[in-house]
This record gives sequence, C-alpha cells and structure tokens, in this order.
Amino acid sequence: DRAGRRMPFLIVSTLVCVAFTLLLARFGLWLTAIFFIIANVAYQAGLQFYDALLPEVSTPANRGLIGGVGVGVGYFGSFLAVGLGFMLGSEDKPQLFFWIALLFLLFALPCFFLVKERPRPRAGGVWSWSAMRASTRETLRTLRSVDEYPGLLRFLIGRVFYTDAINTVIMVMSLYTVNVAIATGLDEQAGERAAQLVLVFAIGFAVLGGFFWGFVTDRSGPKRTLERVLWVWMVSFVFAAAVGIFSLPLLYLYPAAAVAGFAIGGVWASDRPYMLQLTPPDRIGEFYGLYGMVGRFSAITGPVIWALIFWFMVQVLGMAPHVGQGFGIVCLVMQMFIAWLIVRKIRSGED
Repeated sequence: DRAGRRMPFLIVSTLVCVAFTLLLARFGLWLTAIFFIIANVAYQAGLQFYDALLPEVSTPANRGLIGGVGVGVGYFGSFLAVGLGFMLGSEDKPQLFFWIALLFLLFALPCFFLVKERPRPRAGGVWSWSAMRASTRETLRTLRSVDEYPGLLRFLIGRVFYTDAINTVIMVMSLYTVNVAIATGLDEQAGERAAQLVLVFAIGFAVLGGFFWGFVTDRSGPKRTLERVLWVWMVSFVFAAAVGIFSLPLLYLYPAAAVAGFAIGGVWASDRPYMLQLTPPDRIGEFYGLYGMVGRFSAITGPVIWALIFWFMVQVLGMAPHVGQGFGIVCLVMQMFIAWLIVRKIRSGED
C-alpha cells in the first residue's frame, strides 16, 4: 500500500518460491525442510499481492466471476501437478519438483506481463525501519479500532472457523482415505492409490466450483454466496464422517470429495470479493494481509484440534482409526456451523 505498487512484490515472491522449489529433495532432509519453509513463506506472501490485484482486473459487477475464474484456473493447475505426479511417479522427487517449479513460473508469466496496475501515489518509503514501524503501528491501530470498519472483525472471526475446517480436511483427507481403504480390506499401497484418485476427483470439481460460484457471487452477492457455500461444506463433512463412523465402502468417499471440491472453489470465489467489499480502497494490501494471516493461523489450530479428538477416540476409547477420524470430521461440521452463524449476522448492503 505504501509503495503504490503490488506487481513487483508478486514477481519477486514468485521467483523466490520457484527458485527454492527447484532445490527441494536435492540436498538431504534438513536443507530440503529449510528450502520448503522459504518457498512456502514466499508463496504465502505472494498470495497477499495476488489477492490485492483483484480490483485491477475486475469491476464491482464482475468481481465474483473474475475471482471464480481465477479459482477455477488455479485448481486446474493443481490438477496438472497431480497428473504430473502420476506420469513421473513418486521415486524421482528432484525431477518432480523441477517440473512443478518450471510450470509454476511459466503459468505466472502471463500475469507478470499482461496485468497492468493503475498508478497510485506512493505513501512514503517502504524498506526503511521507520516505514516498517509505521506500517506495523497502522496495522495494530486497525486491529484496535475495528469498529470503524463495519463487519470486518466478525468476518475475520468467521473466517478463522471455516478456513480452520477446510485446512484440516485438506491435510487429513489422504490419511483418512487410506484408513478407510484398509478397513475395507485393501493394503496400504492400494489405499494410497485410492487417496490420489480421491484428490483428483476433488480437484476436478474445485475447477467447476470456481466458475459456478463466481457466477453466483455476481448474481447474489458475496455474503449470501458464502453462506450457501458453508452449508454445502457441512453436507460434505457429514457425508465424509458417515463413511468412517459407519464403515461404509470406500466408494462413498468419491461423492463426498466431489462436494468438498465443489465447495472449496466457492469459498475462495466468494470470500475474496467479500473481503474487498469490507476494505477501504487505499488499504487493500494491509487488509488482505490480515485476511491471509487469519488463514495461516487456522492452518495450525485446525489440525491440532482434529489430532486431539482423533487421539482421544482411538487411544483412550479404543476406536478403529477410520472411525476415530470420522468423529474428528464431525468436529469440522460444528466449526463450519459456527462460521455460518457468525457470517450470517454481518450487516451488509446485501441485507
């Protein structure tokens, strides 16, 4: 926001992410872990600059559709990455990371060269210590005075709950699929293969969900769309939990994954435009930083809560792993319902 530009920061963060992704699995475990941390930090930073460019490529009338197209195309990239893993296999990981990094760079080039930012005045220095302290003070002042921005605090709190549930299911779905597969008589290798297919199924529907929910966002508004998407998530979680709790056949996980994939496209297609609706035009970068911070925080808390529930069900109560994980997913249903209760009470122009 202070620099008046976002594209240079997006380019640098992307190149850092690409460079350190290229180095993964080449120099042993510890260096690979360090390189992964650097690549991930650069990627997460890049998301803030990317999200803040949404006003540059859209208008209020088509913001949902443009955001939805971005989501759909993004998940198509994930689809290609998973397909690359199928083609190259999992043995030669340095080659796999090389191609993923190269494709990441190639697919980023159109954004670098074709997206034009409207000129905005600089608000002062960017890299000096005084500028960094001033920016930090301004962000802390924003957090202390959220009443000046109607709906912002409630939205961010609701986002903690629904991204908490989404990040958790993304992290545990493969393991859950493997345990369900083993419970139905398959070996671990077959279970891992089934987990890959479930992931492909979910990503495929995420592509469709991005386009569909982007259209709905423009027609119904981001708040109403987000509320509907949260209900779709609850249906998906109930279905997925039932597979483990009642030891249903593995086949039932595919429709659950399809609904979840369809819903995840809807979350990003609706909540990014909704955040923009709640944000002052001159502070988009700062507010999307808060938006991203909430998402990163929930990526830690959600899996911890789920792991504690899983430990209690399996280690204390003696349930089978897939049954205990099913009850863990019930917790995600509750989190999504709490998120819906919080979001629906936000006062907005749609009400």
